[in-house]
Amino acid sequence: MAVTGIVCFLGDPISSTAQFSLAGQLRTRTEVRDGLGTLNAKGTDPAFFTSQRTRLTFGYKWDRLNFNVSVQDIRVWGQDASTINNADGNKLMVHEAWAELTLMNVADTTIKTKGIDNLSLKIGRQALIYDDVRLLGDLDWLQQGRRHDAVLVKAVHHGWQIDLGAGFNQNTDAFGYTGTSYTAGNVPAYVTNSSGVLVGTPAGLMPLAPNGSVSAASNKAGMPVLANAVSTNGMNQQYKSMQMLYVSRKLGQTKFAGLFFKDDFSKYRLDSSGSASGGYVYGRRYDVKGVNSRLTYGLMINGSIGKSSGLKNAWQLGAYFQSGKDRDGKDLNASHYTASLTFQKGRFSFGPGYDYLSGNDANTPATESRRFDPLYGTPHKHWGYMDYYYVGTGSPVGGLQDAYFKVKYQASLFFISLDAHNFRLAENVTNAADPDKINIDKNLGYEFDLIASYSLNRFTALELGYSFMKANNSTEYVKRGTMNEARHNANWAYLMINIRPDFFFGKSAGK
Repeated sequence: MAVTGIVCFLGDPISSTAQFSLAGQLRTRTEVRDGLGTLNAKGTDPAFFTSQRTRLTFGYKWDRLNFNVSVQDIRVWGQDASTINNADGNKLMVHEAWAELTLMNVADTTIKTKGIDNLSLKIGRQALIYDDVRLLGDLDWLQQGRRHDAVLVKAVHHGWQIDLGAGFNQNTDAFGYTGTSYTAGNVPAYVTNSSGVLVGTPAGLMPLAPNGSVSAASNKAGMPVLANAVSTNGMNQQYKSMQMLYVSRKLGQTKFAGLFFKDDFSKYRLDSSGSASGGYVYGRRYDVKGVNSRLTYGLMINGSIGKSSGLKNAWQLGAYFQSGKDRDGKDLNASHYTASLTFQKGRFSFGPGYDYLSGNDANTPATESRRFDPLYGTPHKHWGYMDYYYVGTGSPVGGLQDAYFKVKYQASLFFISLDAHNFRLAENVTNAADPDKINIDKNLGYEFDLIASYSLNRFTALELGYSFMKANNSTEYVKRGTMNEARHNANWAYLMINIRPDFFFGKSAGK
């Protein structure tokens, strides 16, 4: 166990000690990308680079208070000049900064207020991590991770866990700023107008361009041009506010977990800035009163059968639904189902699984959406390590089916795993590239993910990964809108070195 610093409070009748911790992380990941996230055009070369996360986390713990601050710096090797300038962007940031205050604790006799076994208030910048991080997770795979500015009330009572959360986002606290209008993303300083001229981004306008590209001529029907993506599942708009409720209860070897999550998106209007002679910048202005509210709710059940000495079975079932309005104001009616079974015998585990995420088809009205969005989770963990679906590279309009089989060998110092996926569209997608076929083939191909990890010491781990995508014209069509123009064999490999020192670790205490 790591050693933490201990501070003594002489004369304090409530508590005599408090603990503080200081931990670091240096994580490099060297990657070869030859079709990661989407298929590469024919004749293109693979990308090769090394990214690095450097993180320092300070923690303080007392009987009734838990305080945490995490600062991180994210860089790609060689992206910076020999000296840093303002154009390099905001890479140094506060990853987490929160405090958790204990309000009730049945084990603490100094707290007079009783009624709930444990009740606490957690406030600040924090990660929301629930269940298998399918819908809410910290996305630790991404170097910058994910966090929310929010407040949580957490209660544990007689085996029940109940969390209530809320968040409200705003762009500025400047004097003279009135109302609560919220521009839901960070826009670049310069964009390309409709005449192809690079101009300054008009104040308060989220510019639009084909594929959200800053170098493409601005267009009314384009996508938002962002300095950095606000989410990893193809979203282009950060929520204005959110409210959530999570309830879980374990009965024997079975856990029931229910989630209700409401995120509110600012309404917008289309606008433009410029002139007919010089060119226009088309975009959205988020100054319309009201919000589009999306409701996500569902249940996940996990259970296990068997004993640790023999064959142990773990199973999972889940069903989630979305209704209300999507971020663009369309009526939402979407669903997501998941089921998996894992067999474990000693160090080996293996088993199948299936995920379904609904989508649109040719009969979906223009005013409706049936595309399920997996909120703010960790899609990298679930739908293939090559990140083709429900990440920053977007998701199929027709939804997704994922039938998979996973195998893993776990030893004390290393593990090796192999995952195989068969991706298919959930709904038919019209084939606009081939007039002889009404719809494209639902089969989106296969992905194979191989990972080997080894712990060098208490603080250092090496991880080597290789993934292969056997794609087809359907994959190319849903990712690029073309056929027979991209290479259908995609590869990705990485080596990750993860160093996580605990600066108060003592050798004698670690024995």
